[in-house]
Amino acid sequence: MQASPYDSGYRLQHTCNPDKDKRKKMDGWLGTGFISTGWMELLKHFKKKLVLVFITALFLFLVFTVKTPSTYNSIPKPSGPPSACSMRISEQTITPLNNTKHLLVSAYMDQRVKDFDIRIIGIFRRDSIQPLHCFFCCTGYLSKTTPATILQHPDNFGFPFVTTDVMCQIPQNCNATHVTLLTTPDKESPSTDQWLPIRNKDTVGQKEENMQFDFTVCISNLFGDYNNVLQFAQTLEMYKLLGVNRVVIYNTSCGPELNRLLQSYSNEGFVEMVPWPIDKHLNPSRGWLHSEHGGDLHYFGQLTTLNECIYRSMERSRYVLLNDIDEIIMPYQHDDLMSLMNTLRNQHPNAGVFLIENHIFPKKHFEPSGRFHLPQWNGVPGINILEHIYREDPARNVYHPYKMIVRPRMVEGTSVHEVIKNFGERYKVPLDVCRIIHVRVALQGSLTLEQLNVDKRLWDFQEKLIPNVDKVLKRVGMLNLT
Repeated sequence: MQASPYDSGYRLQHTCNPDKDKRKKMDGWLGTGFISTGWMELLKHFKKKLVLVFITALFLFLVFTVKTPSTYNSIPKPSGPPSACSMRISEQTITPLNNTKHLLVSAYMDQRVKDFDIRIIGIFRRDSIQPLHCFFCCTGYLSKTTPATILQHPDNFGFPFVTTDVMCQIPQNCNATHVTLLTTPDKESPSTDQWLPIRNKDTVGQKEENMQFDFTVCISNLFGDYNNVLQFAQTLEMYKLLGVNRVVIYNTSCGPELNRLLQSYSNEGFVEMVPWPIDKHLNPSRGWLHSEHGGDLHYFGQLTTLNECIYRSMERSRYVLLNDIDEIIMPYQHDDLMSLMNTLRNQHPNAGVFLIENHIFPKKHFEPSGRFHLPQWNGVPGINILEHIYREDPARNVYHPYKMIVRPRMVEGTSVHEVIKNFGERYKVPLDVCRIIHVRVALQGSLTLEQLNVDKRLWDFQEKLIPNVDKVLKRVGMLNLT
């Protein structure tokens, strides 16, 4: 069989022995006496010269092909800002600001307010706020600084630290990717500075209907040994049935069983866990009023996390629900939240904030038949919300709190029970349309059972809710199958 040009033997014969035919001729000449011994020595010398020339040519070829590109590196770069960004990008959710007592949380593109481009969310000590300057990384190079405008949120409840917005303007011709704050203008960024990535930069302006999610629930804080597993699972599964796509939880700490459940929901993609180690930086309060509870900051930074969640969701979710972990915003005339919001938007197209009244279902009163006291949930820590059907009427003679459904692009800042700044109208949703189901300690403990209202709205979902809760509890090994 004739050798193929791709055969290794062929390559060895025709590549490594190019002078084979010449040697055959020379052998013939030697046999006839045409070439003397001297000629042979001359031939050997000539072959050595050829090898030396070949090696020299190969060396020069390698020098020019490898080194030539490096000559282009010596060409000066186009003129521009002289310093490159140090790129010490903060990977933390809470970042101390150098030379201050302040903490930075996140930075977002926000051009809804005239003359500003960036909003940095932070936690500032109120008695030591000084002028600051915004410093930008512009696709690899540093900008000049621009003056920062510092806006303290009005609700501080007497605590030394307060949720703060720092507003910045991006310099002209700067495609800003990261930002930090300096205490001195026009100062070179020290190597210890932490840069915050600018979020929402690539999604500003997309239409609401093209967003990734319809509904996001923002749970402000988990802290201490909170381990209310059963109520948490029931609440999240209830939200799934109502059309919620994502739940964002800021987690400082919780009980071990709840942590297992959270990890399961996180792996599923339904829960977005945001680490919130505020206790590593401050002495956070477990209460809402400094004069009664002490500490540095209201409720482990609840106001900061609610605002951060709005901006985190602003370009991803059409609606954001701002409520606590033990609350369900429940429609009473619609089967799901989207149907509810479609109706409300048609009736109030300019509204960006929908206020939902909170209603307490005291956990000390149980539905008498016990039909939902299910044996498979025995041993699961927490409250079974299906067993609590008695609802308090709010005391109208005192302040009564609301929670909210908001269109995040129409909100600039929020407190717990109302927005502090928004761009549209606010609308109080009637009680017969939507209210909050909040199973907890009674707010009006003196009320008798006869003074409470029977409300079985949750039972309308029990056929799907119970097996869904069973499924998730089984997944984390907490379902009692005996």
